[in-house]
Amino acid sequence: MNRTARTQDRYSRPRTGGGSAPYGAGRSAGQGPRRSGGGRPGGSGGSGGYGRRPAGPQGEFALPVTVTPALPPVEDFAALGLPDGVLKTLTGLGMVEPFPIQAATLPNSLAGRDVLGRGRTGSGKTLAFGLALLTRTAAVGRRAEPRQPLALVLVPTRELAQQVTDALTPYARALSLRLTTVVGGMSIGRQASALRGGTEVVVATPGRLKDLIDRGECRLDQVGITVLDEADQMADMGFMPQVTALLDQVRPGGQRMLFSATLDRNVDLLVRRYLNDPVVHSVDPSQGAVTTMEHHLLHVHGADKYATTTEIAARDGRVIMFLDTKHAVDKLTDHLLKSGVRAAALHGGKSQPQRTRTLGRFKTGHVTVLVATNVAARGIHVDNLDLVVNVDPPTDHKDYLHRGGRTARAGESGSVVTLVLPNQRREMTRLMTLAGVTPRTTQVRSGDAELTRITGAQAPSGIPVVITTPASERQERGASSGRGRRGGPSRSRRSSSAQQTGGGAARQRPARRSAA
Repeated sequence: MNRTARTQDRYSRPRTGGGSAPYGAGRSAGQGPRRSGGGRPGGSGGSGGYGRRPAGPQGEFALPVTVTPALPPVEDFAALGLPDGVLKTLTGLGMVEPFPIQAATLPNSLAGRDVLGRGRTGSGKTLAFGLALLTRTAAVGRRAEPRQPLALVLVPTRELAQQVTDALTPYARALSLRLTTVVGGMSIGRQASALRGGTEVVVATPGRLKDLIDRGECRLDQVGITVLDEADQMADMGFMPQVTALLDQVRPGGQRMLFSATLDRNVDLLVRRYLNDPVVHSVDPSQGAVTTMEHHLLHVHGADKYATTTEIAARDGRVIMFLDTKHAVDKLTDHLLKSGVRAAALHGGKSQPQRTRTLGRFKTGHVTVLVATNVAARGIHVDNLDLVVNVDPPTDHKDYLHRGGRTARAGESGSVVTLVLPNQRREMTRLMTLAGVTPRTTQVRSGDAELTRITGAQAPSGIPVVITTPASERQERGASSGRGRRGGPSRSRRSSSAQQTGGGAARQRPARRSAA
């Protein structure tokens, strides 16, 4: 672990000698006030404190230069010195060779270095921070006290929180760590109870975590490792004040890791204020369009757009379709069901249990079309999904990359198709340039052979369908109800969505790929 004291550099802060805690050899507990970064997000002084650096890509800040040399990448997980239980879990899940962002950052994060990682969606960011966070937390050698977690992962959405939880649960169990998910839309009482029982790792959305802290159910002063996942989206969603307030409460001197698909000016504030001489791993945004992903702009006429969308939805295989509004999502979903397509809606107007059930049905193939707003653009991992359709084109290039990131994950192939009306063509050309994408442009109509070639579109059956509850869900609900009759029906009926894993873990579907 190479975190020696440094002077005369932009990251210099007072440091203590080697602390007793394995992950504690970072910033001094007695450090002075953190720099504000020269103003509020979007204000002046956006690059203050860095001096002269090469200009970053359009809309992004220039990456900091690491003062302390980074450790070299590894070729396999065995070279990382991970605990036997973690290695056995990786092997059991078929993962031997790390993805580039994991190979580059894990040697350094395991040594306690701060990390700034930029990688496209599906590049393996979750295990890049998760394996280090869990391994170093376990190395502390003590259990968390009630309401005082030892490690924290902040994410912008419930879906991403659940994905991170699912991905990390097998490794947390292997290390006998308790992991709790804290998100809105679920019982705050159950989450408070899990925190009172003690949990080493918390995966949380900022708003719900703040609520629990305000209630006195959680303290962050023992948190020694903090991760910000999808930091740019947290900034875009207006969470920056909550995020900075939470980061100011974690233990001074701890390790921080920030991972994001894009690094805009708001993220720059977090980097300057909270990361100390970070190891930087970055994939240029122009490389965000992976070579296994095809991009198509399909020019359609307004009168034919619905018919074209329906034929694409009726294809063999699963597809995610993105629209702008909840109303549009519900309207298209109803139309598809009446046309004979097994579709389900996903948007912010659905309760968290509804959203979880819908995602589960889509992952198992019980429904083949997921019609969604941007709520599904991040934090959803579905194996073998080869098509994403922007029925309504996104208005921001970051949204385009994150929507498209639901396919072609972890080396798989896939296509992103955007339906473009005549009055949207100029804006889409600009957006593609910002996204670093060179799409193929085709004029299509419903029934065209070219539409079928690109998307697999076919005529729907026209026989209305009703989505019934899968047998697996009925069995799970029955078992849950049985437990409820023995110990309080209203509380236990929701036990299938219990938030705590680890020692008394709720059942979780393990992550199958290291690109979680």
